[in-house]
Amino acid sequence: MQARKWNLNSRQLHTVVLLCIGLVLVGVGLSLALPGRSAPVAFEGQRAFAHAEVQMAFGARTPGSEAHERTRAYIADVLARHGWQVQQPQGELLGQQVFNLLATRPGAEGGPWIILGAHYDSRFFADHDPDPALQLQPVPGANDGASGVAVLLELARILPLHDPAATVTLAFFDAEDNGGIDGWDWIMGSRLVADSLTELPDAVVILDMIGDADLQIYLERSSDPRLAAEIWAQAAALGYADVFINEPKFTIMDDHTPFLAREIPAVDIIDFDYPYWHTSEDTLDKISPRSLQIVGEVVLAWVLTQ
Repeated sequence: MQARKWNLNSRQLHTVVLLCIGLVLVGVGLSLALPGRSAPVAFEGQRAFAHAEVQMAFGARTPGSEAHERTRAYIADVLARHGWQVQQPQGELLGQQVFNLLATRPGAEGGPWIILGAHYDSRFFADHDPDPALQLQPVPGANDGASGVAVLLELARILPLHDPAATVTLAFFDAEDNGGIDGWDWIMGSRLVADSLTELPDAVVILDMIGDADLQIYLERSSDPRLAAEIWAQAAALGYADVFINEPKFTIMDDHTPFLAREIPAVDIIDFDYPYWHTSEDTLDKISPRSLQIVGEVVLAWVLTQ
């Protein structure tokens, strides 16, 4: 069979080339739409906010309360559904029972080990409330407690889908928020975890009070400067330099403190410019899915660079 010879002028050839390019682009689009070729799953602030809603529906998560126990069960259930192996180590400090939750996902052999932590308890007394009549009520804890847990639970969904090289432990600390109250102290849960470590992680990142609708996260002064610089640079690269503000402002004792005491690089991501801290007004309407989205995106992107 004799091959057909094509005689095309320049205009016809240009048309054929454009048609071929179009067919290639259509093929690429179809291939990306096929199962297994989709874009990486994104962190969703609205999903995180739903986790905050559940916690708030339980009520104030003060240690020993039914809401505290139900929150712990809820966290364990969400982690298990996303394939995390959950441990619930109990300990005692100052005569108080402390219930932490730890969930670890192994990374690549030889990769770093990162702990991402938040506290899930809320404070017994709203002692900073401007109304003295409300100061003996428990703090609802939407921002101070529920927001950090909400971001960790959404990361529990996302991280396995990205398969990071780092081994990641999600730590939900108990008894962080009741210092200055008889029989209690600050950061009790994280202290028990840090003191129990026989191997040391490469980095610890704490999320606390990160849901404020008017989110401004300054550098916390006691945090490890190298680790903080990495995370704030990641935020800037994502376009969030106006939220992760690269200036020091506060020195705070928080759940990163016991890890720093063991010379583990640790950072406290916290917006301490929150007018409803330890008041009865720390309610769900004060936090924003957008704020949870920003923090979740930054932490996820940073973990994936490790």
